Amino acid sequence: MDDVRSDTPVMGAGWGWIMAYGVVSSLVGIAAFAWPFAATYAATVTIGAFFFISGVFAIAAGLFGHGHESRAYSVVFGLVSVIVGAIMVMEPMTGAISLTLMVAVWLAVRGALEVYWGIKARRRRGLMIALGAVNLLLAVFIVATVPWSALTLPGFILGISFLMGGVTAIAAAWDHRSGAKPFGVPA
Repeated sequence: MDDVRSDTPVMGAGWGWIMAYGVVSSLVGIAAFAWPFAATYAATVTIGAFFFISGVFAIAAGLFGHGHESRAYSVVFGLVSVIVGAIMVMEPMTGAISLTLMVAVWLAVRGALEVYWGIKARRRRGLMIALGAVNLLLAVFIVATVPWSALTLPGFILGISFLMGGVTAIAAAWDHRSGAKPFGVPA
């Protein structure tokens, strides 16, 4: 029988996926930072398309979902989603202001969660808290500069956020590869 020590770190299963996510996230962040107008435009059109498609399905659910108690709500919500989505797709620069505010909300929520989990973390605590603080500051900066910066700011913000998220995931992957839990948050 082999003598295996239970305290010997083993390579963490799936560390390569965490590393791949970190590398891809970092590359997307660099690209968005390099081309902020294109990133803003692409994000606006993509989100507009999602709103439009979601609206079409909501309308269908309201019209064909017989016996469903909120059919009227579904149709009205669907119409609003189709209209907002169409505006964002056909007039992406107009939609960029709304997207800018949505990015601010997303960054604020993400930043708050990262600070919270960073405080609870055992390893890389400072990095996670720094990531959260950066995302919170970016959210405040966005709100303070709208509408003038709405054409490129979402691209810059997404670039910075994806890059920092990627760096954090790469660090977690290295820890996990050496046998540690990937993000080291106590259960």
